[in-house]
Amino acid sequence: MHEITLVTGLFEIINREVAARGIESISKVRLKVGELAAVEPMTLAACFEVVAEGTVASGAQLEIETVPLTGRCRGCASGFRIVGFRFQCPDCGGGDVELSGGRELYLESLEAICKGDHNEATAA
Repeated sequence: MHEITLVTGLFEIINREVAARGIESISKVRLKVGELAAVEPMTLAACFEVVAEGTVASGAQLEIETVPLTGRCRGCASGFRIVGFRFQCPDCGGGDVELSGGRELYLESLEAICKGDHNEATAA
């Protein structure tokens, strides 16, 4: 289960943002997670909830956007969604495929309230 390690790393980023921006509380955390990142969303959410307890992100909603696995054919330059790990161009049948999406794993944004400002703000 590497999700706990990912969440620990995520909180290192969150803590830097908290310090840099004077964040008082976080209501939402948005992540982009590619299909090839080998992340189980339910496990990631459970780990997030445990690590967030007692922090400014306690009770925050974790929103996970799955990024589909996509490729580009080096032969005909066609872009396409890769389904069933079939790395073959649907247009020309070529097998020389470059991955163009699906490996992502990053913090997209935070919705937070900063100290002295009780209006919600988004930080990326």
